[in-house]
Amino acid sequence: MHHKKLEDFRIEKLDEMTIFDMQEEMKAGNISSEELVLMYKENISLRDKNINSILEINPDALQVAQSLDFEQQRKDFKSPLHGIPIVVKDNMETGDKMHTSAGSLALENHYALNDAYLIEKLRKAGAVILGKTNMTEWANFMSDKMTNGYSSRGGQVNNPYGAFDVGGSSSGAAAAVAANLAAASIGTETSGSIINPAAQNSLVGIKPTIGMISRRGIIPLSHTQDTAGPMARTVEDAVKVFSALIGYDPEDPITRFSKDFESYDWSTHLKKNGLKNVKLAVTPELFKEISDEQLELFEQAKTKLKECGAEIIEDVDLGSNQEDLGFAVLLHEFKADLNAYLAKTDSLNPIRSMDDVIAFNNENSEKMLKFGQNLLEQANLLTGMLSEREYVEALERNRFLAAEYGINATLKEIGADAIILPQDFGCNVGAAAGFPAITVPFGYTETMEPFGITFNGMAFSEPKLIEYAYAFEQAVKGRKNPN
Repeated sequence: MHHKKLEDFRIEKLDEMTIFDMQEEMKAGNISSEELVLMYKENISLRDKNINSILEINPDALQVAQSLDFEQQRKDFKSPLHGIPIVVKDNMETGDKMHTSAGSLALENHYALNDAYLIEKLRKAGAVILGKTNMTEWANFMSDKMTNGYSSRGGQVNNPYGAFDVGGSSSGAAAAVAANLAAASIGTETSGSIINPAAQNSLVGIKPTIGMISRRGIIPLSHTQDTAGPMARTVEDAVKVFSALIGYDPEDPITRFSKDFESYDWSTHLKKNGLKNVKLAVTPELFKEISDEQLELFEQAKTKLKECGAEIIEDVDLGSNQEDLGFAVLLHEFKADLNAYLAKTDSLNPIRSMDDVIAFNNENSEKMLKFGQNLLEQANLLTGMLSEREYVEALERNRFLAAEYGINATLKEIGADAIILPQDFGCNVGAAAGFPAITVPFGYTETMEPFGITFNGMAFSEPKLIEYAYAFEQAVKGRKNPN
């Protein structure tokens, strides 16, 4: 950078700074939001060529930051996110100069007419939307052969820690924050797409209860399982972003449940003793395919949890596993939800349905079909009317096996507060139930592949899960900079 003060700050301080640290530096007059944007853009230009996490930069980011600096000078401080640069996954609508494409060249020229509701919330909180992040194309529901982090529009996202799976489908959103290209990010999850990349990139990821955050303006996969959520380098940062996203949206009726959490003081749950006398269940059936090295790390994590005052209840039978649930619900809802979304996009957008997506991919097969499109084709064979017996039966099965007869009944029966899992193993069960999860960095394998612990709870148990996650994070300090 040409400005020596900023270059020194970027090199010596910016990496691993928390949102609180940034606010303190801005209040002290040491930096501004505009300078944060400049420093992060410098990081992106230098580092992202090896990571490929950013699809595009918001051309208005610098001017937005300048206006927020002016407001702060006038004592108009919006929230803890005021002036903080955040990146968002490319399936979230931004009514600005950036595209919304779900990683697909089929939508590379698509501009959203409006902000997604959660983007509105971020702007009202004073966050700077710095850019859009690469992702696994169509939220990893285009082909079962596609690698995590690949999209036709953006190419392959790489893990900043090395030649490891970057996770998906919020791949770029995770890699960007891990590599210190933004203060935090927003990803989306249908079945593991926040927890998986967060764990693979040594981040904190919060997958909320369905209904906490509006889905309006997000390119959909499944209306019964989709949700957005934050990824950050610390629990406190993730909670600050999470709190800004919560709110009732009349156009997404299930968010009525979030009313009790609007203006909620989440900081009261950042307790270092948050694991004292907590009972945590271990469900081995959900992580049968874990490696020996990961299993050893999980055993070490359980020891640490006990040292923090938690009781571990071993060998709990949840009564269901991921194989019981399947993905019929996702196949049926994908066609219905995507068709409804595309039909309402700008009239200039030529892609109006799943038929159009498949036809575009076939016409441009060299660019589009590196991994095929068998999941798109399977979904498109269905009616999209959501009346088929297969769909109704699968939806009921998921709800009862995962939620009522699974997580809810099991935790109540054994008197446990939450389930703990290694990495993202078993996340599909909580996703099918619509229940929350938080993953926290714990350590690394011998080759420096990140390893995290995930806390899973019942619906709207985020306050307690945050207590467990924060206490665990403070005890282990498990994150390292990928350098």
